[in-house]
Amino acid sequence: MAKKSKKQQGGGTPATVALTAAGVDHTVHSYEHDPAHPSYGEEAAEAMGVSPDRVFKTLVADVDGTLTVAVVPVSGTLDLKALAAAVGGKRAAMADPALAERTTGYVRGGISPLGQRKKLPTVLDESAGAHPTICVSAGRRGLEVELAPADLATLTKAVLAPIGRG
Repeated sequence: MAKKSKKQQGGGTPATVALTAAGVDHTVHSYEHDPAHPSYGEEAAEAMGVSPDRVFKTLVADVDGTLTVAVVPVSGTLDLKALAAAVGGKRAAMADPALAERTTGYVRGGISPLGQRKKLPTVLDESAGAHPTICVSAGRRGLEVELAPADLATLTKAVLAPIGRG
């Protein structure tokens, strides 16, 4: 069962600190992460009792040599061609996981689009706008943050585009 709180105890993660500093209304959901679960995003949706269409995963891709963040529903996959097009690029491929971790400051399965060590270009799948709130990683496995898609787009300076395949 997910627990809800406005602030994470102990100062929080860089993502929750960024949200609090920006004064953005959000809810933190924590759950017991199961390392054996095959999908971080699906595990989060199940644990919180939220539709997988409202839980978004944060993926890091290399678009023409530039690391780029893609935020798409866990119920689907990332369309790499659409991601490249959304940022004016030609080719996109998934980034090396170790490079993604070093650049964002987060571990795989806990990469948040918020509070990253290095600000990366971000693209949010346009389907996010169909929901009053969505959930994204709050910066570690077993921790999600729920917020309005418009707030996420504003804080990350995200481009909205159809980058998810369902």
